[in-house]
This record gives sequence, C-alpha cells and structure tokens, in this order.
Amino acid sequence: MRYWPRGSSTSAAGPARYMRKQSRRKTSGRKDAQLAEFEQRDLGTDIRRSRVKPVVIRAKPHPTSILLDADLVNRLREKAAKRGLGYQTMLKVIVREHLEEY
Repeated sequence: MRYWPRGSSTSAAGPARYMRKQSRRKTSGRKDAQLAEFEQRDLGTDIRRSRVKPVVIRAKPHPTSILLDADLVNRLREKAAKRGLGYQTMLKVIVREHLEEY
C-alpha cells in the first residue's frame, strides 16, 4: 500500500483526496459586455452581408447494395468518365432523373 504525503505532488494514479479543490466563482447576474452585445445584435444582416451560399440540409443517405452485371458497370464507368463523375454517382444521377417515369 502506498501513501502520499500531503505536501507532495500526486500522479494520475494517486488518490484524489490529496488534490486541492479549485475555487469556483459565482457570477452574480453580471454578463460579459461582449456576450450582452452578441445577444442584442441581429445576426441576419451579418450573414446576408457575408454572401455565403445557404446550407442545404438533405436527408441522410441510406446505404444500399445492388448487384450489377460487369458490362453494365463498364458502360456506367465510360459514361461517368465523360462527365467527370464516378460510376456510382452517375448511377444516382440516372435514378434521380428517371425515377418519375416509372
């Protein structure tokens, strides 16, 4: 059994009872001036002024697997390469474009 004297520093393995407690200050209803200003400002004008494109939140994609013939995958890869896409992305584009037809 190890003993740690009160004046010595303790390691991570040492008991917590010898560590000093940190004092906590209570804020008596006072707010930081910067926080008060932030709460009063309308951030809409800042956002509009920044000219950042709006964030589009899409539904989380649902992973799926599908078995395709090798010749179909090769044709998809050829068509996708012409557009600068991957074949899986090309497949998603085709499905989105033609889903309403069925």
